[in-house]
Amino acid sequence: MSQIKVIGKNGGRALEVEFPEAKVGILHDVVTWQLAKRRRGTASTKTRAQVSRVGKKMYSQKGTGNARHGDRSVPTFVGGGVAFGPKPRSYAYTLPRKVRQLGLAMALGDRATTGKLFAVDGFGVEGKTKQFVAWVKENGIEGSIFLVTDDVNARLAARNIRNVTAVAVEGLNVYDILRHDNLVIDAVVLEPAKDGEE
Repeated sequence: MSQIKVIGKNGGRALEVEFPEAKVGILHDVVTWQLAKRRRGTASTKTRAQVSRVGKKMYSQKGTGNARHGDRSVPTFVGGGVAFGPKPRSYAYTLPRKVRQLGLAMALGDRATTGKLFAVDGFGVEGKTKQFVAWVKENGIEGSIFLVTDDVNARLAARNIRNVTAVAVEGLNVYDILRHDNLVIDAVVLEPAKDGEE
């Protein structure tokens, strides 16, 4: 059971949330699935049927002393087609919903265990970067920050800072949690987990 202190304008209370123990294998599976989904899959090469080459036989079959060849579009020649090269495709695949949920809970638990999870109730900033920088300093947060909040003003204030990634609550994901030092999240997001709800 992790005890998370709620900071911010309406803070001062503590949340007790139970997180599963982090397992590298599950976190790896979720991150790999996430990054595979993000791949554009636009790599493309031309086959021997698609390259612009004359289809005429290069030279006579016999009598030249050279190897037997047909046209120049074969993969063995420079400028020829590519054998088994990449074609546009989707790299996305399905990962079970329960595994995805477990991975997210483990990532949150990892940040809570290391004291890098900050639950916030009321940022009290009005969309100014200077105010957000002061807020971070006031709460003693050091390093990169993954800011997950539905407070539009807080996101506006943070989006121009180099080591901060600001997203709405629906954008909460395992990859960004793990690649940032700190997770700053709306306290209301953690409250349903406290009641054992999904």
